[in-house]
Amino acid sequence: MSTTITVIPGDGIGPDIIDATIKILDQAGCNFTYEYADAGLTALEKTGELLPQATLDAIARNPATLKGPLTTPVGEGFTSINVSLRKQFNLYANVRPVKSFKGTQARYENIDIITVRENTEGMYSGLGQVVSEDGTEAQAVSKVTRKGAERIVRFAYELARREGRKKVTAVHKANILKSTSGLFLKVAREIAAEYPDIQSEEMIVDAVCMKLVMNPEQFDVIVTTNLFGDILSDLCAGLVGGLGMAPGANIGDDSAIFEAVHGSAPDIAGKNLANPTSVILGAIQMLEYLGMPEHAKRILAAVTDVIASGDRTTRDLGGTGGTTDFTQAIIERL
Repeated sequence: MSTTITVIPGDGIGPDIIDATIKILDQAGCNFTYEYADAGLTALEKTGELLPQATLDAIARNPATLKGPLTTPVGEGFTSINVSLRKQFNLYANVRPVKSFKGTQARYENIDIITVRENTEGMYSGLGQVVSEDGTEAQAVSKVTRKGAERIVRFAYELARREGRKKVTAVHKANILKSTSGLFLKVAREIAAEYPDIQSEEMIVDAVCMKLVMNPEQFDVIVTTNLFGDILSDLCAGLVGGLGMAPGANIGDDSAIFEAVHGSAPDIAGKNLANPTSVILGAIQMLEYLGMPEHAKRILAAVTDVIASGDRTTRDLGGTGGTTDFTQAIIERL
């Protein structure tokens, strides 16, 4: 029986890289049925809304969503579409793995780190955002709850145990942010005690940034709050060649959205230049989530071989190929 997934092509290069990924999923024999939906500028132009109700219904209806990059218009009155989706579907866990691929121009060769980021609270909760009438003062509220901290830390430890990971690092700023970060750290310590089979450590966020640059191999699974996780996961992407090599999963109890984490790059849209690796890796996360590990392994092996060989790779990977060339090289290996 075919599984239906929601597909949001997105803006800019989104349709290019989503189309490439769909072809790869089909070649791998995943037997998906696709329900397409619009969001972002594409949806705004068609319907006058950034997130039409029909798109929200499609996400809710199907077990997983594959999403290209979305553009949120700059200016007052527009809130982040990604943040809105995470709050709408309570996608509390943001999972951002980075892994070294031979053949990239990355500075490191043996990186394998997963950042697990709380996705709905903290500074991105949108609470208390106020700007004074004269524009001289602005405020925002960061809210961390025990429930939110418990479920994200437990998610990280369960992921570590499931994938045979050896260490979880809880990242905080409790020395200064004694209320919010302090609560997160207190809860992280409590949860860590329930997993004696996994090494636990805690580290202040600025120290983590320094050590990720100097000796990133010491990290395995990182779990942290929303703002810190956003920054650290991008830093980790830089260790393996940039955002083009970094996927992201947004997971809740009832829904999950898998995506490319980079921007929509409208300047190269439709020019057959975009590297689709990020969203292909996001699709691999989706396959694992849907209980299709063998399909995930086959696609990952094909992607790894293409990048290592330099066969028709895109320019950011040091090659001269385009999106379609790179995709075809993967399809041939499948």
